[in-house]
Amino acid sequence: MRQWFSKWVGWVRVIAIFGLLCGLMIRIADPPPIAALRNATFDLYHQSKPRDLTPLPVAILDVDDRSIEEIGQWPWPRNRIADLVDNAAALGAVAIGFDIIFAEPDRLSPPQIAADNPDMPDDLAAQLAALQDHDQILAEAFARSRVILGQTSVRTYAGNRIEKRAMADAAHALIGPDPRPHLMTFPDIVQNLPELEASAAGRGMFSTRPDPDGIYRRVPLVMSVQGEIRLGLAAELLRIATGGEPFIVRTNDAGVEGVVLARQLIPTAQDGTVWPYLTASSQSRYVSATDLLNDRLPQDRLLGHLLLVGTSAIGLEDFRATPLGVPMAGVEIHAQVLENIMSESLLIRPNYTIAIELLTTGILCLLVVVFAPSLAARTMIASSLVLMTGYGAISYYLFHGQRILLDPSFPILATALAIILISTVNYLREERQRREIRSAFGQYVSPDLVDQLSENQSQLTLGGESRQLTLLFSDVRGFTAIAEDFREDPEALTRLMNQFLTILSNAIMEHKGTIDKFMGDAVMAFWNAPLRHDDHAHAACRAALQMIAEVEQFNHARLRAQKRKRVGQRGQASDTRKPWVKVHRLNVGIGINTGQCVVGNMGSKTRFDYTALGDPVNVASRLEGQSRYYGAAIILGYATAEEVKDHFALIELDRVRVVGKEVPETIFALLGDISLRNDARFRQATLCNSEMLAAYRAQNWDRAETLLSKLRESVDALDLALDDYLDLYARRLLELRRIPPPDNWDGVFASTQK
Repeated sequence: MRQWFSKWVGWVRVIAIFGLLCGLMIRIADPPPIAALRNATFDLYHQSKPRDLTPLPVAILDVDDRSIEEIGQWPWPRNRIADLVDNAAALGAVAIGFDIIFAEPDRLSPPQIAADNPDMPDDLAAQLAALQDHDQILAEAFARSRVILGQTSVRTYAGNRIEKRAMADAAHALIGPDPRPHLMTFPDIVQNLPELEASAAGRGMFSTRPDPDGIYRRVPLVMSVQGEIRLGLAAELLRIATGGEPFIVRTNDAGVEGVVLARQLIPTAQDGTVWPYLTASSQSRYVSATDLLNDRLPQDRLLGHLLLVGTSAIGLEDFRATPLGVPMAGVEIHAQVLENIMSESLLIRPNYTIAIELLTTGILCLLVVVFAPSLAARTMIASSLVLMTGYGAISYYLFHGQRILLDPSFPILATALAIILISTVNYLREERQRREIRSAFGQYVSPDLVDQLSENQSQLTLGGESRQLTLLFSDVRGFTAIAEDFREDPEALTRLMNQFLTILSNAIMEHKGTIDKFMGDAVMAFWNAPLRHDDHAHAACRAALQMIAEVEQFNHARLRAQKRKRVGQRGQASDTRKPWVKVHRLNVGIGINTGQCVVGNMGSKTRFDYTALGDPVNVASRLEGQSRYYGAAIILGYATAEEVKDHFALIELDRVRVVGKEVPETIFALLGDISLRNDARFRQATLCNSEMLAAYRAQNWDRAETLLSKLRESVDALDLALDDYLDLYARRLLELRRIPPPDNWDGVFASTQK
């Protein structure tokens, strides 16, 4: 049972399902970030395909900058507003809605002017008081036409609340539960003067509220105003224009379904709001107020139109941020809502869309949770992209073709998070497996190679590539004698060699080398593969110098430890003393060569090694063998010496024809780093050595002996370990004097030892 659970369910899926349930609960709560993402997606839809602008009998009577310039500053006397109403009605406007509040008496009315100026002459004041009040003139104009007055909400606080006035009843009927708990609520509003309200055919709210990001995406079609159910300005304008029949609010347990207005059902969100489907702002909707007052309009411009009166003048403009990404005058938003209702083009977001989005989220995430852990990464990504893209395409199609707003953002986001969760867990699991591989195989091959193979398993195939490498071979001189002294304690020999090989390995890997293999006490390594290394020859030389230095420290540490043991056992009885093993110095011989090799996986299809093949490999191995003959710890081939000669202290040793090769190789001893190379005494020694070798190859034995003696003095002064090299040439000179070389002698030494 436990194995079945681990294989087919697993803790990853359990955690993912728990996360899915939490995600669905978050969506139901609908916090601001989720709503903002959804709204931003709908905005993109809106911007990608705004509503087509089609001629409809809706116009905006605009108090624009030109009107202010010609008529005078705002607010105008109410008798001028009355002229606007009369002129519009005369031109055939069906109904007029005001996106303007007339909350205070007109201060430009003659009686009001007389009241506001007590120092005015009595006869003049009497004449003004006798004139008709402008507000009365406006009320009479309202009574002669179908006028809908706008009302708006107001922010109030304790001590500054507006006195409530009785509102004219808005005739309506309800089908279903009381909608007020779901509606947008306005507890305090600003109304027009009572005489104006009484003369108007209707009253509508033009207040709306933006989303948290400040964008006006929804407009309340029906709302709760001081506890009464009222229509918005656009809806009330349409109701009055179509006969003034009562409106009907249809509700269910989830909230408002829609409003029946002008004998058609207008679907709404559960809070009674609608989503306007906007076009870009268009001047074709606007009529300048000054043109209407000065009889400059064509006779049929307002015929049969529903007219909204608003302002767009600088200082009076009332612009709102819209989903289209550009601001728009508030009155034009109401006009577009009216157009949407008349053309049945409102965006639709039914209450059931939330259930569809939750169900889709659950299905998509469950598909990912169930199948993703067992699928290849490529298949999982491709399948997930198909699912998410398909759902996004359906969402956009519904908007484009049906004007239905189905949120693609949350289901896609939740699916992407599920994919990320599963992928993260898979990645952590694979990372753990990689660490296990590195831990297991890193003991045998280079960690760099393990890393590369774990990242790209395609390299675990037979084959190789041609690359220039620097190769290093090292061996312990006299290892046979050392092993013989440990014949009674082979474990101690194993510990010793492990410590020794660790020193060599650390130096190689510290300088980014790849350890090819261990062969008893010998090590083969190379640089510039599998990872490229621009100065691979320099790195190999630095590693070799570090190996020699640290082996020397290791030798001293072993001698000191042996002395401490002897001192500690002096007081012990002779029969309890442990037998002593001679402490041999571990002397390392190193050969380094550079050249073009084939590097890669070599072997059979079932077992292979990452190694290098080629003539430079054989030469490097032979050079390591020559270190015993010449007494130099590190010997470089000619190609390596050419690469590093400007940064290391080198001295030419000989031209050698190693075993198995016909072409001679000029070899060099690596003695130190650049500080030794720049020493004037060393430069003098290398010059003397070059002259000695030249005399030797020219068979000038006397001069060669003289220069050899001079070179010995320079070497002793620098304390360089070249005694074996100098003794070698001393013996050669004696032998060549005794038995001269043949006439075709080229000065090349033919080595007979590997």
